[in-house]
Amino acid sequence: MTTSKKELRLQYKNLRAALSESDIEEKSLAIANNLIQLPIWDKTYYHVFLPIVELKEVDTEFILHLLSGKDKEIVISKSDFETREMAHFLLTDNTKIKKNEYNIPEPVNGLPVPTQNIEVIFVPLLAFDVFGNRIGYGKGFYDKFLADCKPETIKIGLSFFESVNQIDDVFESDIKLDYCVTPEKVYNFQ
Repeated sequence: MTTSKKELRLQYKNLRAALSESDIEEKSLAIANNLIQLPIWDKTYYHVFLPIVELKEVDTEFILHLLSGKDKEIVISKSDFETREMAHFLLTDNTKIKKNEYNIPEPVNGLPVPTQNIEVIFVPLLAFDVFGNRIGYGKGFYDKFLADCKPETIKIGLSFFESVNQIDDVFESDIKLDYCVTPEKVYNFQ
């Protein structure tokens, strides 16, 4: 069975809305624990999204601790809603974080990091299919970001829920995930 992006976006927003704080914490920890299985730990620059708590996104705090413990360079972004582009900054002890008007936690300052330096990206999403296609909020920020990355950059979706069979309105320009990690499973699309 195939489903449209619009239908899935609504369905998965509703599924996430039903999650409790303890569900989110438990599932986010399980996702971080499952990430350890991936062959990605020889890289240096890891891009992590800071979750929009109001939208019940995966809590990446556990991933941040994992990366810090492995002494990795952590990169976070700031969104430009006019251009739909993201600027990337190194997360350090001196980085100030502030929520923008859309409740997205973003760096106020920091050391810029070129997109070409980023080797692993943890991608927020609402849903994904067994082929590695993903559905986000539909604003296109990650579409542009992923298109600007080197081809060998590893793209890892993070999802509270398992895959759907197939998303029926995928574009040829859509960039697929290499992996998706859920609380239950690691999907490999390579």
